[in-house]
Amino acid sequence: MDDHGPFRAFVRTLLDPDGFVVTGEAQDGGTALTAIAELQPDVVLLDVQLPGIDGFEVARRLAEMPAPPRVIMTSTRDASDYGTRLSQVPVRGFVSKQDLSADALTEVLAEPCG
Repeated sequence: MDDHGPFRAFVRTLLDPDGFVVTGEAQDGGTALTAIAELQPDVVLLDVQLPGIDGFEVARRLAEMPAPPRVIMTSTRDASDYGTRLSQVPVRGFVSKQDLSADALTEVLAEPCG
């Protein structure tokens, strides 16, 4: 879920060959919530800075779902730029857009929760 169409297309071409099936995309927080509720993905790659409802609030709302997806936050900014905000949302982890790869996502998903 990212507000830049070219980045969403890049992510699809980056992840599809490595076994990640991209089932949907959204350009803003509200659309993301609707798409996730409808598509029920296992994993959501979620931009921190989305128009409307930001990624932090989207992550909080997703955690309230009966079977929430695993959420990985992403941003062009470094994780340290968000201070403690990232540790206060129910997500599996963070991967910067510069470091985004199937291997990076797999590593975050393999880490123990909590």
